[in-house]
Amino acid sequence: MSNQPLIPFSTTIHVRDTCLCLHAQRAARALARRFDTALKSLGLTNGQFSLMMSLNRPEPPPMGPVANLLAMDRTTLTAALKPLTRRGWVAIEPDPKDKRGKRLRLTAEGTAILSAALPIWKSTHDAVEAELSSGDAEGLRQDLVEISR
Repeated sequence: MSNQPLIPFSTTIHVRDTCLCLHAQRAARALARRFDTALKSLGLTNGQFSLMMSLNRPEPPPMGPVANLLAMDRTTLTAALKPLTRRGWVAIEPDPKDKRGKRLRLTAEGTAILSAALPIWKSTHDAVEAELSSGDAEGLRQDLVEISR
């Protein structure tokens, strides 16, 4: 280990100031905290809100497309579903077309919570967009979508 070249502190500062990954992680954590705080009165986290919103479809979706939309693996999705199913907000049902698969459905209670959460999400989201110094929320969204492909 002692033969390793030392990385100058100036390099550390450069990485700190320019690393897109670090800045995206910090922004994601700050946004998550903000939405978690806003949704706390309903007993929801921002991740649960996003998951439940992804289930708000005309037909209950299979697990695979939901996991892909949320950029998580199926194991992580399964873990994220547990508290929602325990609370009776989401039901996991056999896929009628493939008995090995599962479909995810918002229950009536889940739909009611999601309906109550939507105005909270909207006001928080509008406030975040209004605080962007560039004023270009759509450009930021497009850039984030490009990176996530």
